[in-house]
Amino acid sequence: MEQLIQNFREYLGSERNYSKHTVKAYITDIGEFLRVIKEKKLVGEKAGAIDFEKLDETPVRAYISWLYTRNSRSSISRKLASVRTFFEFLIRKGALKNNLAKLVPTPRGEKRLPTFLTVDEVVKLLSIEGSGALLSRDVAVLELLYSSGLRVSELVGINLNDIDLKNLTVKVLGKGNKERIVPVGSKAAQALDEYLHERLGMNPGGDHLFVNTRGDRLNVRSVDRIIKKYALLAGIPKNVSPHVLRHTFATHLLGGGADLRAIQEMLGHKSLSTTQRYTHTSIEKLMEIYDKTHPRA
Repeated sequence: MEQLIQNFREYLGSERNYSKHTVKAYITDIGEFLRVIKEKKLVGEKAGAIDFEKLDETPVRAYISWLYTRNSRSSISRKLASVRTFFEFLIRKGALKNNLAKLVPTPRGEKRLPTFLTVDEVVKLLSIEGSGALLSRDVAVLELLYSSGLRVSELVGINLNDIDLKNLTVKVLGKGNKERIVPVGSKAAQALDEYLHERLGMNPGGDHLFVNTRGDRLNVRSVDRIIKKYALLAGIPKNVSPHVLRHTFATHLLGGGADLRAIQEMLGHKSLSTTQRYTHTSIEKLMEIYDKTHPRA
């Protein structure tokens, strides 16, 4: 079984071209799935291993039922997608004839509007006073996330030659290893310019743009801690994360009249329906303004 999982890991990385984080999540999901169906004795075994040839959709349905008491619907949907991908892999290996996981319906998603900051909250967050290399780095991180709507993984992956301050753009590597060019605002460009002068004193060990105190590439967890630190200092009563700044970027662009497809390109969304979530936020805001100001509301 361990060899099968290893082969699946290689399949996800080489043939599906999934990122390391996605591969890790899929492997974790499949490990859980196999453990649960074995513990509940929902599958037959042959020579001590699961007999996939005699597998039907019953174990998948039982696994999804088990998940409902422990996970959100979005997590269940992701885990079911992992099982479906695993079954596709088994079909390719000749261990399974049909993808029985496709017979199990995907849970309907929870309708949650993206959390975002108001313009005043953004101003508070970015009004950081002080000096020094670490502070200039933190300001540049915050400004760039809000300015360009980057995923945190895209931000930490930026190298020096990806930044073009003259043309106010940054090149990032998004999901599926797809590159895209994203605009950089003038305030973010100014913050980056100031940080680049300070960066040399941080003994960088490579060409990565954002570095930690050891000169290594800044990681995702550190960026999350930086954001939460300054949100707390700014007195913002929200759970602010890198993804919240990404939502804020999109919401403010839409509120300013930006074209939805342009926002889709900047965010690197494959589907326009993903970007359209932000229209719901704007409609909610419009209704709030209408209720407060219209005499006949």
